[in-house]
Parts: sequence; structure tokens; C-alpha cells
Amino acid sequence: MKIVNAEVFVTCPGRNFVTLKITTDEGVYGLGDATLNGRELSVASYLKDHLCPQLIGRDAHQIEDIWQFFYKGAYWRRGPVTMSAISAVDMALWDIKGKVTGLPLYQLLGGASRSGVMVYCHTTGHTVDEVIDDYARHKEMGFKAIRVQSAVPGMKTSYGVTKGKGLAYEPATKGNWPEEQIWSTEKYLDFMPKVFDRVRQEFGFDEHLLHDMHHRLTPIEAARFGKSVEDYRLFWMEDPTPAENQECFRLIRQHTVTPIAVGEVFNSIWDCKQLIEEQLIDYIRTTITHAGGISGMRRIADFASLYQVRTGSHGPSDLSPVCMAAALNFDLWVPNFGVQEYMGYSEQMLEVFPHNWTFEDGYMHPGDKPGLGIEFDEKLAAKYPYDPAYLPVARLEDGTLWNW
Repeated sequence: MKIVNAEVFVTCPGRNFVTLKITTDEGVYGLGDATLNGRELSVASYLKDHLCPQLIGRDAHQIEDIWQFFYKGAYWRRGPVTMSAISAVDMALWDIKGKVTGLPLYQLLGGASRSGVMVYCHTTGHTVDEVIDDYARHKEMGFKAIRVQSAVPGMKTSYGVTKGKGLAYEPATKGNWPEEQIWSTEKYLDFMPKVFDRVRQEFGFDEHLLHDMHHRLTPIEAARFGKSVEDYRLFWMEDPTPAENQECFRLIRQHTVTPIAVGEVFNSIWDCKQLIEEQLIDYIRTTITHAGGISGMRRIADFASLYQVRTGSHGPSDLSPVCMAAALNFDLWVPNFGVQEYMGYSEQMLEVFPHNWTFEDGYMHPGDKPGLGIEFDEKLAAKYPYDPAYLPVARLEDGTLWNW
């Protein structure tokens, strides 16, 4: 079964998505997500100019060989652009294999390891009272795991907080210049434990409570934070410090038993090797779109299972519904599953990407359609051209550039 066409689509039904479509000589096609927030055109170019021409004529069944060809053959290995492109190819080929065999992806991987995929939602607010109201709303929807973020008094902007009450969280700013936000570690450390205290007082310990620190703290500050919130039994604290220096997580571990989740910016098993094998983290948050597709994620998950590290994949709405469909299939199979992030998508986005997944009582299921179980409306996508947008940057109160 030979590949005869590989097309790249960039569309913006509310936010930019990069979609790869691979078609075979038998008329079977597969979809892959190559979205890299703020660098979408770089990945689209990498695919169009380098990978797509080299796909033509290849056997679509040779998923592993094609993965190795594009990973080892490029010489310039890894990096978010390269790995997002490889991920999209890998996803599309698994989609094709599923359609040819008549099986959903999770069956090809080995079958379901659970009846449903526990997903966590995002709760946010400009005040603690707003956070409580939003938490109650998501609890009523059936979520068993809830991430809590809040505006911090004295800070004009805070990570994870919507621009208005009732709106979906959207960090990116339209245009060609990123928003510059001000950050104060001191104000954050003093305030956030009070939010968790209020949540637990109001709702008890029935739901899993998660929180994202988004790379903002130094290792010793993260250790202090983790220790200060131990009584609230967080499911995890996410990205407590930048992870380029994996060794620094030892310092956090020495001071707190609050579980740690890391990895949404990783793009290969090498980015998390030390963190996993030294058991410096509890959850690995790599994504199918950025860490080598299904094939790359399977390697990471299998390695993590040796050290009792579970998956907790990144799942924001800046990864397209194609990624979400693939992730839910992967999550249903992977033995060492922890949780899956789910921000949800607008009606406009889901019209472009008709899906088959379902949500009920805090759990999702990818459905049983062959392949990934997702479609792509090319004609509708063409009505939403690329619209430049960039994630913010952060500065300290004295103007020093910081980690957003």
C-alpha cells in the first residue's frame, strides 16, 4: 500500500492548527496533528518542504521504518519543530493502519486497559469566590479531577486565568507581538495555598486537585511550595521549575512529597530519561503531537512504567482535535495511565474536526471507529486562514525576563 499524496493544511477556526493528510494508492487516508503554538508555519514548512516529498512511494504500513528514517536520517535530531512533524506523520500512518484493519487505534496497541479515560478540567477565577463557583460548576459536570488556578492579588496578570468571567482560557495574543506579563514569585507563594485551603474546606477531598506552576519557580521555591500544600493532597504540582537541568528536581524531592508532573514541552524520551529513571517525577506529560507520535509516546510510557511513573498527557486546545482523538486511544490502552488533560474545544473547532469521542461522569472514550476516530473538513477549514498569534512572555517586577 503505497503513499501517493501528503498534504499540509493550516487553519484557524478560533486558533491555529496544522493538519497533515496522507493518502494511499488504495484511497485510504490518515490524519496527523503537527500544531506547535506560535511556530505553526515552521512545522508546516518542515513537512511541506522536507518530509512530504520523501513520503511519496513509501509503504504506508512501515510505520516504524518511516519514523526511524525521518528521525535518524535528518542528522539534526530532536527539537520541537522536527518532532512535531515526525509526530504528525506517525499519527497519520497509525490512522491508516487502523482504517485498513477496521480497528480503532487502541485495539491495535493491545486493547483497552480500562473502561474510560479519566480527564481533568480547568477551574479558574479572578477572585477566590469565582474559583469556588467555577469548581462547583465543573464538579456538577461530573469531573473527578480538577485543575485550580487563580488570579493573584497585586499581579495584573496570572497564568491560567481567563480574560473574562465565563470565557475559555486563551493565553495566546493575536498579532505579531507577544504580550509581556509581570510575575511575582513572592505574591504567588503567599497566596496560592489559601486558594487550595478554601477549595478543600468547601468541597472536601472527593476530587483530585491539580495545579500548574508553569515553570515559574526555582527548585528551592518549588520545594517550599510543595511542602506548604501537602495538607491539601494535590494530585500533582505541574512544571514547578524549568526542566532543562533535570538534576535540579532532586532538590524538590528532598523537601516535599507533593507529586510532580513534567513534560509538556519535551519532544523525546531523552528529555525525560533522567527524571524517570531517578524517579524525580511521578507523571510524564509528553504529548503525541510533540514527542514523536504514537510510536514515540509508546517508548516513553513503556520506559516510565519500569519506574512506576504514570502518564498525564498535556491536552490543551492548542493541540488539535486530531491529537485529542489519538491521545484518548493511547490513554485507553497504556497500562501506566494517570490522567489526561482536557480543555475542550469550541463548536467552531469541532465542526472542522468531526469527532467520535464521548464524555460521561468524568471519563472519556475515543469511540470504536477504525483508526483515530476523527475526520477533517477541508472545505470548512479553508474558510479559516492562518491568523498569527503568540504565547506571552513573562518579566519580573523589576523588568527581568522570566519563564512564562
